[in-house]
Amino acid sequence: MSTNIIAIVGRPNVGKSTLFNRLVGRRQAIMDNESGVTRDRSYGHGEWCGKFFTVIDTGGYVHGSDDIFEGEINKQVELAIKEADVILFMVDVDAGLTGLDEEFANVLRRSDKPIYLVANKADTNARAHQVGEFYALGIAEEIYPISSQSGSGTGDLLDEVVKHFKDEGIEDPTAGIPKIAVLGRPNVGKSSFVNLLLGVERNIVTDIAGTTRDAIHSHYNAFGKEFIIVDTAGLRRKSKVSEDIEFYSVMRSVRALEDADVCIVMLDATRGIEAQDVNIIALAEKNRKGIVILVNKWDLVEKDTNSTKEFEEEILSKIAPIKYVPVIFTSVLTKQRIHKAIEVAMEVYDNKTRKIPTSKLNDALLPDIERYPPPAIKGKFIKIKYVTQLPTHNPTFAFFCNLPQYLKESYTRYLENRIREHFGFKGVPIKVLFKKK
Repeated sequence: MSTNIIAIVGRPNVGKSTLFNRLVGRRQAIMDNESGVTRDRSYGHGEWCGKFFTVIDTGGYVHGSDDIFEGEINKQVELAIKEADVILFMVDVDAGLTGLDEEFANVLRRSDKPIYLVANKADTNARAHQVGEFYALGIAEEIYPISSQSGSGTGDLLDEVVKHFKDEGIEDPTAGIPKIAVLGRPNVGKSSFVNLLLGVERNIVTDIAGTTRDAIHSHYNAFGKEFIIVDTAGLRRKSKVSEDIEFYSVMRSVRALEDADVCIVMLDATRGIEAQDVNIIALAEKNRKGIVILVNKWDLVEKDTNSTKEFEEEILSKIAPIKYVPVIFTSVLTKQRIHKAIEVAMEVYDNKTRKIPTSKLNDALLPDIERYPPPAIKGKFIKIKYVTQLPTHNPTFAFFCNLPQYLKESYTRYLENRIREHFGFKGVPIKVLFKKK
């Protein structure tokens, strides 16, 4: 992660996520007029005047509310403050100075970090002149009136903020690092799995389905492995999505899937594989992602000697014709096989990026083709001359032959099976092409 870190903090509904999206240059965080949309810490990357930085969006800091997430959100805010190099304390010109602003200013006084008091929603000159009341907080010598919606004033703010950064920073600290997305239906244990893996309470965990809303990226670097792990909101069927916030949560999860290299699809062992699980796996396969199926809560299932095999066979039968996906049985609660799941996910990533020399491909596959050649079509014999792996992001193999238009789907599956038999590629979709030679 970049050493230049900006944390955006404040009470709920002052526009923190809107400013976060503006600083990172994309609609990454979910925004809504409803208070308390953001819960976990969300990270993004930005640049200003040649300085690269990481921005942390946080949930709204509250005290004494009836929000059941209050304590966990406040904990995430305090972690962001500790992590940051510069803190942007955001207040709302429209609402004016509130008791919550004063309480949070007392929290910030315990920090020795540079603090900028940012007065949001100063869309007009008249509103910009109303910021004087916030001097009463005694938290900063100068107030920066901005409009995170239009971007007004953010340039002046960033001019001052980047002066605290000693180096240029890194444009994208995650570039080139494998991305693993943890996906599944609500309440299957995704956030608990990520927290256990990281060894910290990175994401808020409750028994309430839908606790996680944004896709939360975390950097894992331990035991000789380095990757970005992405915790996502639970994916429901469209008919079950009733709120705008949940709709955007689902969209963020789908985007996390599309951006990932490997998808860990988590199932609930007590419920078995359901239609939505099959849909998630099919979506990952359609996007040509590496796939690992993680069966959580395995400790809650009554088992005999064949339980694991029968459960795996049921999964593979329901996701057919996808047969190449590894299935790992875990329990986050009892910490069973958590690191095994990551080892397999990294193995799948290695398979996804693996390149087989042309000579090895031909030595292994041409004898198989000679033993079982493509069937003749209309008296015409198809001759495959050689095969090579194309320089693509996913394993793609081109077979050069005299009549590519006559090759059938069944023979394509035969060749894919032979490739897997010789070279593995566990957990990764393979594409087979036929080209004219």
